[in-house]
Amino acid sequence: MSDPLEFTGERFVPGTEGEIAYEHWHRYFFARRFASDRRVLDVACGEGYGSALLSEVAETVVGVDIDAATVAHANAQYEARRNVRFVEGSVAALPLAPASVDAIVSFETLEHVDADEQRRMIAEFDRVLTSNGILIVSSPNRVEYSDARNYVNPFHRHELDRDELSDWLGAKFPARHWYSQRRYFGSALWSERSDGHSFESLRWDSDGGRVSSALDDVPAAMYYVVVAARSDAALPTAHPDHIEGGIRRLGALADHVPSVVRARLRPHLEEISRRNESPPPTLLGSPSDARSASEIALAALFPGEIEDATIRRLLGGDPGLRRAAVEILIDRQDESNLSVLAILAHDSDIDVRATAAEGLAWWVVQGVGLPGSHEVLEELLGEGGVRLAVRVSSALLDEEGTDPAAVRLLASLLAGHPSATVRARVANATRDSAIEDDPPIL
Repeated sequence: MSDPLEFTGERFVPGTEGEIAYEHWHRYFFARRFASDRRVLDVACGEGYGSALLSEVAETVVGVDIDAATVAHANAQYEARRNVRFVEGSVAALPLAPASVDAIVSFETLEHVDADEQRRMIAEFDRVLTSNGILIVSSPNRVEYSDARNYVNPFHRHELDRDELSDWLGAKFPARHWYSQRRYFGSALWSERSDGHSFESLRWDSDGGRVSSALDDVPAAMYYVVVAARSDAALPTAHPDHIEGGIRRLGALADHVPSVVRARLRPHLEEISRRNESPPPTLLGSPSDARSASEIALAALFPGEIEDATIRRLLGGDPGLRRAAVEILIDRQDESNLSVLAILAHDSDIDVRATAAEGLAWWVVQGVGLPGSHEVLEELLGEGGVRLAVRVSSALLDEEGTDPAAVRLLASLLAGHPSATVRARVANATRDSAIEDDPPIL
């Protein structure tokens, strides 16, 4: 742990109060949803707080900053995090190998370099990013940030408006989702029902108070945040649970759905589950995820009708459908499926592996498991990856029918993990579980 950096106005540092704190933290929390199990590069990382936040879900994070003292501080401040490191380097000459990262995050960096260096910066992003990687970048909107306020930031060398930012991304990153960001003072009032009138806001302007829905009267962007990729297929969804989550919630409430409603829902769910075409993901969600969620909902709504042939069909499908098969097998709570889960825990897709590993972990904490289940989980966790560890650690949350010694054994595999979520679950499990002299034989 090192002494805090001084806030000079050029780099945000944790502990700084005011609008700047909300703006900077919000951008990193936004980016974190795209960082799971990716190799992430944080360009112009500064103090390192954002890199540390991303490291809670990313496979690895490399923070790059041009200031040697800032890099030294970041390495000292976050030395306990095993999957993050900080190196000195320029945005125009990144110290990384070609195609070595899956995601690049660079917030409020562009405006700090001149136009020529901006061109070299985008070329470097193109060089170090994998072919299906994503870029998440922010930049102040010159029209609102400077022109409208007659303001000059002494640290900014070349600000852009929206068209100029689009030109900068150019042909290298043509697939984009655009977002606007601005802190403003107002009041929000929302309904607890999803009735189509769920949100309204009040804000004051020169004409007095104005009430509007969430999107009718949003203020002009002070900053643009862009999620970009080389193709639509590589462009992720911002909130992937919009479609998938709705269908999954239906499955979770299956016991409360009347039979007449089930009958009406069935053809629609079957139609979604049969869709073979996978158009590019949109902000509403991934088609594959919607298909898998529909299969899971059908299994929950009609549990006696899911045959082994259906499971085999799903296992022969894309990763989303294989994940659906795993979740259905887990929901069956049948020990005879343990061997299948152990095999699927080595699937080529990380989500399938993580889901199967979670199922194995659930059986482990019940004190039940195939011979070698412990070794399988130990091997998977040893390969790294935050997403899998978080899923496995969720088994520690189950309080019904668990074997205390088995809980402690699983917790020991997860001890010292870089994810704050995993560490918190381990701490709770080891505090609440009794200690036994002999571990269970798995």
